[in-house]
Amino acid sequence: MALSLVACLSAPSLAFADQYQDAAKRWIESEFQPSTLTPEEQMAEMQWFIDAAESLRGQEINVVSETLTTHKYESEVLAKAFREITGINLTHTLLQEGDVVQKLQTQMYSGTNIYDGWVNDSDLIGTHFRYGKVVPIDTITEKHPEFTSPTLDLDDFIGLSFTTSPDGTLYQLPDQQFANLYWFRADWFADPELKKQFEEKYGYELGVPVNWSAYEDIAEFFTNDVKTIDGKRVYGHMDYGKKDPSLGWRFTDAWFSMAGAGDKGIPNGLPVDEWGIRVDECHPVGSSMSRGGATNSPAAVYATEKYVEWLRKYAPPAAQGMTFSEAGPVPAQGNIAQQVFWYTAFTADMTKEGLPVVNEDGTPKWRMAPSPVGAYWEDGMKKGYQDVGAWTFLESTPEKRRLGAWLYAQFVTSKTASLKKTLVGLTPIRESDIQSQAMTDAAPKLGGLVEFYRSPARLQWTPTGTNVPDYPKLAQLWWQYVSQAASGESTAQEALDGLAEAQDRILERLERAGVQEVCGPKLNEPRDPQYWIDQPGAPKPKLENEKPQGVTVAYEELLKSWGQE
Repeated sequence: MALSLVACLSAPSLAFADQYQDAAKRWIESEFQPSTLTPEEQMAEMQWFIDAAESLRGQEINVVSETLTTHKYESEVLAKAFREITGINLTHTLLQEGDVVQKLQTQMYSGTNIYDGWVNDSDLIGTHFRYGKVVPIDTITEKHPEFTSPTLDLDDFIGLSFTTSPDGTLYQLPDQQFANLYWFRADWFADPELKKQFEEKYGYELGVPVNWSAYEDIAEFFTNDVKTIDGKRVYGHMDYGKKDPSLGWRFTDAWFSMAGAGDKGIPNGLPVDEWGIRVDECHPVGSSMSRGGATNSPAAVYATEKYVEWLRKYAPPAAQGMTFSEAGPVPAQGNIAQQVFWYTAFTADMTKEGLPVVNEDGTPKWRMAPSPVGAYWEDGMKKGYQDVGAWTFLESTPEKRRLGAWLYAQFVTSKTASLKKTLVGLTPIRESDIQSQAMTDAAPKLGGLVEFYRSPARLQWTPTGTNVPDYPKLAQLWWQYVSQAASGESTAQEALDGLAEAQDRILERLERAGVQEVCGPKLNEPRDPQYWIDQPGAPKPKLENEKPQGVTVAYEELLKSWGQE
């Protein structure tokens, strides 16, 4: 009697187990290829998810991310796979980036649970470790080993330094990442006649610009000397300038560090970072030069003036009225020679068959390369920005729901699924995926993406760092002040003086309110800016010559220097 009762009770669970295993096998065969794991290893990894999900089956879990190609794949494909393999009813919602941040703030400040897991930019690392509202990944893995995959392999993730606080605690798990690099028409740059014309005028070879001087010369050359190619008007630069929140990203995504405004240091300058915010130990002490910051320093003014000058002189006239999303597709239309500030997230859209910038065999006519640097840049500084969307979990989320979202976060970053996801969205997170044969095979059609991520150079492209104590509050200031310079309403110096002062006011309010548990702002008293200029590092004194000799390098030589021959 007892044996038959046990048999009756266990039969449904065995049937369920078979159902989940069958689903895993089906997904491995039909979708999760290629992978760095063998099918047997993939099945073993999926079996762990099946077992770990047992106590959470039937739960309704809601997670959110912004609307990148990678996240669309997760929402439409991986979320379905997760539901079928684990039995957890997970919904992955997509929102615009600004809406994600707004809802995240609402949950942080109100304590009301809106989503159980968030793919949130690592730019908020300085916010997260100070406010104490986020449950660190380290805490989850230590407290809940039964819900932490044995094949998670954190050492395989390439972006952990960006999601780690100054005390070494890991707060967020990278889900996707992409860099802003230099983009150029390799076919035009290789044209013998254009090369000859450029060298005759400028005295050096047309090639990948190493510094902003060369970038400016190339922009001038294509816009005002070449003018037309194949009967089409061409421009030597592309950018955007509409008064819009996306104009802030154009600057906070490391434009000042590319110019050389901050201090040396990887992943971010210390004591002064790429926002011009100075820290003493871990405490922000000011943005204005009068407090030791560099937001309104000569190097920052130079960066802003170059942005405005190039936009007006060398980009299509319509660019001044465009937002980030409107400007993004323009180079693919075939009339842009180069772009100094181009995100690798556009790679997939830039390689579509039939585009004017794609050859008949599917290879691109363009390439990506390291960004050129400004006159104030020094060895040891970061060279540009890397966006890292990372899984973030809030204390206000009920633990069981948070653990369900944690399982999903591990699922979409698992070795079973991550290589396929990388090939779809081209936002790699794992070293094993980057070094895989599948990426080698894809490389010829990706314009330098694989070569960049396999190179040591990638370490110099980093997100906003821990000097920024409240990213949402401070980031919204930038577009409002930068737009004044972009429109000609004010000079670059006036706009940045206003920005630096506005940032200091927010730092002052945070200090007064005492809302940050650790490393909160402690503003320096204002003093003569010359005092800080006389100190080593940032803020730096104005250079007598902000346009040194232009320097270029042949793309092939660049690849050799990376060991990518």
